[in-house]
Amino acid sequence: MQLNGLHHVTAVTAQIQRNLDFYTRVLGLRLVKKTVNQDDTSAYHLFYADKLGTPGTDLTFFDWPHISPNQRGTDSIAGTAFRVSLPDALPFWTERLKEQGIKGIKRTSFAGRDLISFQDPEGQQLYMVDDEGAPFEGELWRRPEIPDPFALRGFYSVILSVPDQETLAHTLETALDFAKVEETTWMDAKTPVTIYRTRDGGGPGSEVWVLEEPYAPRAKVGAGGVHHTAFRVKDQSELEEWRTRLVNSEVRVTRVIDRFWFKSIYFRVSRGILFEIATEGPGFAIDEDMNSLGEKLVLPSFLESQREEIESKLTPIEV
Repeated sequence: MQLNGLHHVTAVTAQIQRNLDFYTRVLGLRLVKKTVNQDDTSAYHLFYADKLGTPGTDLTFFDWPHISPNQRGTDSIAGTAFRVSLPDALPFWTERLKEQGIKGIKRTSFAGRDLISFQDPEGQQLYMVDDEGAPFEGELWRRPEIPDPFALRGFYSVILSVPDQETLAHTLETALDFAKVEETTWMDAKTPVTIYRTRDGGGPGSEVWVLEEPYAPRAKVGAGGVHHTAFRVKDQSELEEWRTRLVNSEVRVTRVIDRFWFKSIYFRVSRGILFEIATEGPGFAIDEDMNSLGEKLVLPSFLESQREEIESKLTPIEV
């Protein structure tokens, strides 16, 4: 029993149309599901991914237009790193992001990994990391303005910030069976970082980088911040096993929740960091044709009877 790497990352936006334009038109991701937050049906929940909506490629957003901007700090999910194939992709993306007016672009490296650092229009901290040609399990969503060799290939890692490494280390290593790969320093050459992986071999899609920042203020999630990150397992049977393991490790965890396109459990590894474990299926094509994913508002069956009321509260967006 093991976690199979990242499943998705869920962030927050207060500008849903601008968000849609950036992630689909600038970064070249596919909108694979246009739905609502199942716990707050007044808000869109958009899913961006590769062509198929492959687990491990999926960045999602809750649309909360009245939320305050994200307040960066520790005890948080502080960044998300995408993977790209081969070093030539990084110069391409550096120039493309500059042309699109994106700020904070920096070409750098971390722990032997070449990358660029940048922010989305609402200040969410993002990275692109050279995956050195590692195998990609998904399928590219082809965009004419982005050559296939430079397209995003899902996630490389997520970045956590904590006040104290030791507190989180116990949960990651004992309860979740993460392996510690390396202890190093962050790009500032000062901040301690521990690299963990979720499966044998490590590499793209399986890493978590944990920064120790004891003197940073506490973060407060808002627009431009990350709400939670999810790791994947094969099916509900494995999900139930993980729930039992977490309960036995004295981690407070939810019941199994049916999200229609996958099933999930949720738990906090600290006051500010929310994790999810989600199944790889059944996937986004169970209620839409693969060729038309994301083109219309889709509701899980248990919300379909409320469609008229839900749609009346949503601001139309142009896909």
